[in-house]
Amino acid sequence: MVELPTAPVIRIIRKSGATRVSGDAAEALSSIMEEYAGTVAREALKLATHAGRKTVTKEDITMAAEILK
Repeated sequence: MVELPTAPVIRIIRKSGATRVSGDAAEALSSIMEEYAGTVAREALKLATHAGRKTVTKEDITMAAEILK
């Protein structure tokens, strides 16, 4: 089940230049975004744990995204 609402995803696609966006396209991108976000979050948690913290910080998220590029 996709948790991200489709309206913001549709706006993101439109800001990228699309004139029209199907609901299926928004759901597909939403699913991909959630999967990637989970991957980044898991990597950020590893970084926080390695640093001896329970709290995931903005820096952990940023560093995790860089690592996963």
